[in-house]
Amino acid sequence: MDVNVVTVSSKGQIVLPAEMRSSFSLAGGDKLAIYATDDAILLKPLKLPSPEDFSRWMAEAQKWAASVDYKENDIENIIKSVRKRKRK
Repeated sequence: MDVNVVTVSSKGQIVLPAEMRSSFSLAGGDKLAIYATDDAILLKPLKLPSPEDFSRWMAEAQKWAASVDYKENDIENIIKSVRKRKRK
């Protein structure tokens, strides 16, 4: 793991070192998720899929749903059952 020291500005901003931005292919305007624990902060790049990837994934999901005979009106019941399991 690479370790770098950065300074927090008076506005709460930090600058990611150029080699980190390059290795993660980060550019201005890219989004990062920030996670905090008791004693650590983790930044994770968020990469949105390209329109082509999204279309391909949707086609795969629709093909799978058809293969298990899911219909559009099954979606609400599936969501409810997953939410119920998460509450337990």
